[in-house]
Amino acid sequence: MAVPKRRVCHSRKKMRQSHQALKVPAMSIDRQTKSVHRPHHVDLRTGLYRGRQVLFREEETAGPTGDKPDGGDSTKTT
Repeated sequence: MAVPKRRVCHSRKKMRQSHQALKVPAMSIDRQTKSVHRPHHVDLRTGLYRGRQVLFREEETAGPTGDKPDGGDSTKTT
């Protein structure tokens, strides 16, 4: 088992621990929707990234009756 040769002083201990602080993530506000999201990440509410739609919800891709777009039964195996 490792045993320290000398006692660590308060200042050295605090200097080492200074990097362990929790940091609040940076947030940005979308100009169009005014929703808050992380910079350089997709807005998860709208699915937009830099003005383009990159994420699509299943509700939007479903048909008018609520069926899945493939039109098949989800219990079938092919």
